[in-house]
Amino acid sequence: MDQLERGTTKTILTVSVMLATILQVLDSTVANVALPHIQAALSATQDEGAWVLTSYFTASAVMFPLSAWLANGFGSRPVFLMSVAGFIAASLLCGMATSLPALVFFRILQGLSGAALAPLSQALLFEINRKEDYGRAMALWGAGITLGPILGFVLGGWLTENLSWRWVFYVNLPIGILALAGLYAALPRRAPAKPQRFDLFGFVSLSVGVASLQLMLDRGQLLDWFASREIIVEAAFSALGFYLFLVHTLSTPKPFVNPALFRDRNFVCANIFLFLIGVVLFANLALHPLLLQQWMHYPVLLSGLVLAPRGLGTIIGMFAVGWLVPRFDARLVMGIALLLTALSLGLMGGYSLLMGPGPVIAAGLLNATGIGALNVALATVGFITLPAHLRNEGAALSNLVRNIGGAIGISVMVFVLTRNTQQAHAVLSEHVTPYDLVNPALVRAPMDIHSTAGLMQLDRLITDQSAMLAYIGDFRLMMVLTLLALPCLLLFRPRNRRP
Repeated sequence: MDQLERGTTKTILTVSVMLATILQVLDSTVANVALPHIQAALSATQDEGAWVLTSYFTASAVMFPLSAWLANGFGSRPVFLMSVAGFIAASLLCGMATSLPALVFFRILQGLSGAALAPLSQALLFEINRKEDYGRAMALWGAGITLGPILGFVLGGWLTENLSWRWVFYVNLPIGILALAGLYAALPRRAPAKPQRFDLFGFVSLSVGVASLQLMLDRGQLLDWFASREIIVEAAFSALGFYLFLVHTLSTPKPFVNPALFRDRNFVCANIFLFLIGVVLFANLALHPLLLQQWMHYPVLLSGLVLAPRGLGTIIGMFAVGWLVPRFDARLVMGIALLLTALSLGLMGGYSLLMGPGPVIAAGLLNATGIGALNVALATVGFITLPAHLRNEGAALSNLVRNIGGAIGISVMVFVLTRNTQQAHAVLSEHVTPYDLVNPALVRAPMDIHSTAGLMQLDRLITDQSAMLAYIGDFRLMMVLTLLALPCLLLFRPRNRRP
């Protein structure tokens, strides 16, 4: 009976942890598709509306490192419960907001409350599972991390079209209440470890560096990067914050981030690859909705449904690796996952404006399988040699690294996309001939370039093709980055060797 009760408690904890993980990452994308409706309802410009997204990411990034210190000092149970309760309350307030400043403020509260959910969920799954079950546990956790953003597009599109933009926040309430009830019932009550001295200078310098970097990356494309004084100031503050944090960490006896984390080679290597996952995964998820809706003219809901099969690929990859990692060299498994990811990006490099949804679904399914498999393998290998007392801090740092990778990936890929679109437009415009304007293989109907309507039609055609070439360039660039990471797998320590 005692064993049955332990099994039931573990199941409740696992389900609750998954709900909490999905809750936090779902809100990273669910508001994206509703943003035009939010701007219209609250009379906000595009520049002002961007703060609805930026405020959430920036608050989460600042709070990630602090979540580990809070869990170690006050115990995982109260921090976990307060985080979920705070996220539910902030979501309710976001849905009730009547002005843009109020919504931005409530999104900051939402980001601060939800930042601890993903790292604490990951650390808790390590705690309640045996080492041989780490692969399966990380498959479950990784499924929530990867499925959340994908579900966000579908759910956000459906709720916005059929109900209201406010429901993209209200939908958190039933999920959060279920997670809160399960965690309250099953989370063990343990006395917290002796709280360490809080390194205020380390926290402030890291927060300034992370927040300034996040703001610079979020607003750089909008403000034309370093042509803007705001971006220059944010870049300077970010560099100064990271510099002071690094010097302080190396010179103080008890820094905010424990240097012992960086003595574990597998953990450090795993975080390097998590940064790459952030770049490829989040940039991919950001580019595809734009491609489908803006250039292929898919409705919001249909674009979400075309991307939804990625969830199946994620599940296949994660659970396959959960079975493979205990039986084979993890470096081999990660190598196969990287090759699958590179192959999927190569397929995306063959997109065209004339294609149907089939190539997008097939490439997305393969891409999600590769990234899902790599995510689980990294989470398993990176934490299996890490001491238990460092796992909360390690999980928080890993989530921060992946999010920074995502922020940098989105900003760089969107910048490259914009630049390449302009360059391709200039090149294509130079090579248009009168023969092209009557060629049925290139245009549906002959164009009269002597009329305004004909010139506008020609410019629209060139712009569409230029954008498609730019997207292809982005996907191929991500493929090259993925292939370049393959030799770095040799840096991991094999399982049968110990430090």
